[in-house]
Amino acid sequence: MAGLILGIETSCDETAAALVREGREILSSVVASQIPIHSRYGGVVPELASREHLRNILPVVRSALEEAGVGYADLAAIAVTEGPGLAGALLVGISFAKSLAFAAEKPLIAVNHLEGHIHAVLLEEARRTAGSRGDAEPQPGSPVLLALVVSGGHTHLYLAEARGTDAGGPAWWYRNVGRTVDDAAGEAFDKVAKLLGLGYPGGPWIDALAPHGNPEAVPFTFAQIKAKAHRRGEPGALDPAAATYFSYSGIKTAVLRYTHVHEMESSIEARRAALSAVSEARPPDALALCDRRTLDLIASFQRSVVDDLRRKTFRAAEHFGADRVLVSGGVAANRELRVRFTAEAAERNLPIAFPSLSLSTDNAAMIAAAAWPKLAAGEFAPEGLTADPSLALGGKLR
Repeated sequence: MAGLILGIETSCDETAAALVREGREILSSVVASQIPIHSRYGGVVPELASREHLRNILPVVRSALEEAGVGYADLAAIAVTEGPGLAGALLVGISFAKSLAFAAEKPLIAVNHLEGHIHAVLLEEARRTAGSRGDAEPQPGSPVLLALVVSGGHTHLYLAEARGTDAGGPAWWYRNVGRTVDDAAGEAFDKVAKLLGLGYPGGPWIDALAPHGNPEAVPFTFAQIKAKAHRRGEPGALDPAAATYFSYSGIKTAVLRYTHVHEMESSIEARRAALSAVSEARPPDALALCDRRTLDLIASFQRSVVDDLRRKTFRAAEHFGADRVLVSGGVAANRELRVRFTAEAAERNLPIAFPSLSLSTDNAAMIAAAAWPKLAAGEFAPEGLTADPSLALGGKLR
């Protein structure tokens, strides 16, 4: 079947496989979540994640093929996440994909997880656009995109541009223009939720409870971040004058200090114990367990993080003259983020796009979509392909 790619994603705690045709048509997308396993620890345990990937990967791939109604012979290629991510988790997907590609005699394509998140948005835009490939795919000379990739492990800004065309559409060029200097935004959501006795992953819990509090009750602030002097001259270092820096370790500490000052520890422990006694607890279960001070703290935390992301993203868009903004990654599912980003974009008359909720979190459809231009360009993985937990995307400002 022409242009059909099997995507495999195992960078963290989701085992995923998907069949996508020509980077735009999703025939199947299967995800095995490990949330019930890791929730008791309040975060991902790498050894457990690797073990679950080993258990899940074959059934997940088989389910994706069955759902799509295709076999290995119908594939044009197999794509797998090379990095960044957890080393052990990545190795499970890569080892399986390499073995499968060898046995099925199909080319193997390595995909950067961060590029996959960007293509989650481009994939759905292509699906919504009727007409020829030229109408659906950005062409050379297309407007420059500014992509915010924001998740539990990443908070990055990229300039993305379509350069050159081939049978698979444009070849994409990326330039990193922003990054976090410590914790990613999604990690801050997880850690604050854990600190307040809520469930894992923390993002959905914070998002669900924040509307019940006053977002202006606690005035969090963010320090101005400057590049370290010893890094400015290093090859690949971000230009301090143009780069955007994010930091979310400070606000976690501020939340912790707030709970100490207001002596909230006993209520937090009571809430944690009550929720642990609930089978498959969900955010609505926590609402009655949160007093006004807690709800105000949650709302203020979320508003502060969302506004920091919003201000810095649109400031970068203005600085680089971006014509469009894309927001992707797990935190892109946050409802307040979508509302506030959309409002800001409307005020600036700047187009903005988000992935659907199912494609915001880790999935394999985005990996298969990002692999489509690489297939047409003949960019195949080397025999020695292995995991790269710190894999970077695109060139950096110098």
